[in-house]
Amino acid sequence: MRIPTLLTAMAVLIGSAPSLARPTVEWVDKLTGHRVVRISTQADSTSLYFHQNSYTPQGDRMVVSVPGGIATVDLKSWELKPLVSGKGITLLFTGRRTRTAYYATQLRNDGSGPSSVFAVDIDSGRSRKVADVPGGSIGSINADETLLLGQVALGEGALRPDGTRQDQRHTPGRVVGPGEADYRATRADGTPYSFAEAKERRLNERLEAGIPMEIFTIDLRTGQRRVVTASTDWLNHIQFSPTDPQQILYCHEGPWHKVDRIWAIRTDGTGKRLLHTRTMNMEIAGHEFFSMDGKTVWYDLQTPRGEVFWLAGVDLATGRRHWYKVDRNQWSVHYNQLRDGRRFSGDGGDNEMVAHAPDGKYLYLFTPQAIPDVADIHAANADRLIVPGTLKVEKLVDMRRHDYRLEPNMTFTPDGKWAVFRGNFEGATHIYAVELAKTAG
Repeated sequence: MRIPTLLTAMAVLIGSAPSLARPTVEWVDKLTGHRVVRISTQADSTSLYFHQNSYTPQGDRMVVSVPGGIATVDLKSWELKPLVSGKGITLLFTGRRTRTAYYATQLRNDGSGPSSVFAVDIDSGRSRKVADVPGGSIGSINADETLLLGQVALGEGALRPDGTRQDQRHTPGRVVGPGEADYRATRADGTPYSFAEAKERRLNERLEAGIPMEIFTIDLRTGQRRVVTASTDWLNHIQFSPTDPQQILYCHEGPWHKVDRIWAIRTDGTGKRLLHTRTMNMEIAGHEFFSMDGKTVWYDLQTPRGEVFWLAGVDLATGRRHWYKVDRNQWSVHYNQLRDGRRFSGDGGDNEMVAHAPDGKYLYLFTPQAIPDVADIHAANADRLIVPGTLKVEKLVDMRRHDYRLEPNMTFTPDGKWAVFRGNFEGATHIYAVELAKTAG
């Protein structure tokens, strides 16, 4: 893939850098006017999934995966520093209370067997084992860093997040690269499904298998493993509230128009409830995440799928709902929210994805706009109705050279000045940051 002329020129001016040092390239996006920095210095470096915390509580450093281990990033200078080195290491998340990063090591190379979880001090680099996991994967840690949250399939054939299968008797998906997967499938007449359609076929195969699953916690103080909920539905997308140590969000995975997806539950198994109920056929909701204050769950809502798009939220305490209208080209694989709650990010999507957007390959900054009552005349039951709104849209990064099999997974830095994302528009997978304020001139 050709590198834009400006990137090439700046790389020559700045020169080559050590494998872990300050970024070699930064530029101003010609289309958007926003400054972009390539954070990583090694190809195949990746940031965490969009709802997993990668920042220290003080907001000064970020933790990322690099070839051969884990590194930290200084959020002022963008300098990278090695933190953990070794093979078979999976970065999980950082703590919200302490300056600790958590990672796992698998005892089998297929990702389905026992593993161990380690905690590493971000400043000293000292690691210690904190848990043994008999099976499954760990997806989150609670706000006070006392409980790990995991999920496990108790049968064979489970589809892992990278698209490969635990049971190799089934046709495995092909891993394309870090954070990418190939779900190829063909119709009965031998013609191929699109990438998005093929993924749906694979998801449905997994759902229909009816494999018993558990969501569980592991107490880091005692080592006790406790089952939170169990089902033959496909349980996935597990995450702890960023503020409430006992609140869990999870999903019933599968084709979104077929499942009741978004669920909340307490760590003791109480308070289980569905957070969004469909009212029409082909309505879908998913890629749910907590607001930073833990009070609201936000998600992608389509009524129906692929036609009408919303960024929707539900207040966990009151049930009050906000729906913000999203145009087709601004629909995004994942959304995220600034810590102050005033703006959202969207990472766009290509024309094969659910929105089939003809011009949607950009990173976006969204500012919610309320729709006021006309002439200040209020409906008697207005406080029980959905609160509608629109989104003011600003493009942050031109992603037209990006292959969306790698999802950008935008997150906001704690100071609210940058958005971090993954990209492959230079040919290899790298970690980037875009400044939310436009560059003067």
